[in-house]
Amino acid sequence: MSKGDLPSVKVGTRKSQLAMIQTNHVIDRLKSHHGEDAFNFEVVSMETIGDKILDKSLAKIGEKNLFTKELETALHVGEIDMIVHSLKDLPTTLAPDFEIGAILPRESPFDAVVMRKDHQEAGLTRLEELPANSRVGTSSLRRVAQLTRKYPHLVLESIRGNLNTRFRKLDEEKQFDAIILAEAGVVRMGWADRVSSILADPSTCLYAVGQGALAVETRVGDSRTLDLLRPLCHEETVLRCLAERCFLKKLEGGCSTPVGVFSSFSPSNLTITGRVLSLDGTEEVSSSKCIDFTEDESGGYSGEAIDLACLNGDIADSPRMKLSAQLGFDLALSVLDKGAGRLLKESKATIAQQIAESPQSKPPSLSLNGHSNGGSLEVSA
Repeated sequence: MSKGDLPSVKVGTRKSQLAMIQTNHVIDRLKSHHGEDAFNFEVVSMETIGDKILDKSLAKIGEKNLFTKELETALHVGEIDMIVHSLKDLPTTLAPDFEIGAILPRESPFDAVVMRKDHQEAGLTRLEELPANSRVGTSSLRRVAQLTRKYPHLVLESIRGNLNTRFRKLDEEKQFDAIILAEAGVVRMGWADRVSSILADPSTCLYAVGQGALAVETRVGDSRTLDLLRPLCHEETVLRCLAERCFLKKLEGGCSTPVGVFSSFSPSNLTITGRVLSLDGTEEVSSSKCIDFTEDESGGYSGEAIDLACLNGDIADSPRMKLSAQLGFDLALSVLDKGAGRLLKESKATIAQQIAESPQSKPPSLSLNGHSNGGSLEVSA
């Protein structure tokens, strides 16, 4: 049978080099499970709002799903069958006809420090080694708030663009002394040797919800695509990321709110820590929750948490999954009880005011059946 005669599967993705690498990784995993000649996989790439607007920080653009709207429009009308995402870019609330069909094994969830080449060659590896007023680039309010709190001698500034662009701004244009990126993305690009140090200490910097994991978005009820994706799901990653996403969803957090998480898993339990900060990092609220699956697997979760943050129902159809969702929900209630609601409200109000005062108009919004997506995760490399 020729390639043209094989059943076609169209896979949507952004156009960046990293997005293409991630998409081809998913396709390779699908081929390893279903055979090289079972399907004709076609990659359909496109630019999104977040890719086009590079002169503003992500929070100040004013859109909730910056890196998904155009792709979801194509998915909605049937031009593509699935979308490969970095899970941290995927909102916790999707339009009613979309869901997460697979979450692949998580790579490092941590943030990485990338020193400028001359600093790296001089032996600098850690942020505390940089001199006062050194410029550190990141696109994440979460990182800015936490690192400003930990390293007040540094100047945290916004950096936009794909990874190639950010490395050029760092090394060639020397706009920054260091940049902070998701370690997983740097490693996927084959640039692990540029990682100077890892921000793995939870007291320094919690990572973004879902960071390090890849997810595949599908249409609800598309049984062929869902069956195709099912072997790719990784239980530990799904359990951890489900708790993280339910935490963020209950908080109604997103790009305009500094929110970080840390989760750990063993066969018998799941632990998650959440942190909400003020934009300037001077205030923070944090809490931790743990669940023992061996004691609680029989049930005990509330109905409100069983939203599952858009995860396909078949994947989440187990007590462990629902308990993980409940864990994230309970963690959100815990930080809200400690005053996180005020910090979230103030952060959103500040960002909204900055957007309103921006000389550039807000980009046009794409909608699906009049539905406005919300609960966007942190969208940063």
